[in-house]
Amino acid sequence: MAALKLIALDDQDLSIVSAHVQDAVMKVSDLQYLPAAKRFVLTMNRFVWEAKSGLLRQHNERRQSVLHFDRVLGAKTSGIPRDKPAEVLSLLAIGFIPISKPAGIVELVFSGGGTIMLDVECVEARLADVGGSWEATSRPMHRG
Repeated sequence: MAALKLIALDDQDLSIVSAHVQDAVMKVSDLQYLPAAKRFVLTMNRFVWEAKSGLLRQHNERRQSVLHFDRVLGAKTSGIPRDKPAEVLSLLAIGFIPISKPAGIVELVFSGGGTIMLDVECVEARLADVGGSWEATSRPMHRG
């Protein structure tokens, strides 16, 4: 399977990126805010939801990926243990709250109640697979 590369330039694009990074895992140390570059970077191991699965065979795969947001004016966290760099986080969803379009807040929601709020000039995000894939031991499950 070819490496995934996506760009998000509006809230609809961002919802597609969100679907591809749902259940991605990363350590707190994998989160970087670079204020001089107006960039926020997340290095993650994403679950490959787009991989083909069969009726009798579930294809469970993860890939190392990088998601970064540009034109970031500020970043705030809540419920993210920044003093515990080895703590593992699971990303659930990414959303956009318009404030004064195209500016707004990109909200990253993690399991356990953690959130990151990025104050952005506009939505400008890139997701790219950067490493090989490996078999995941399980498939994430969500209660409806």
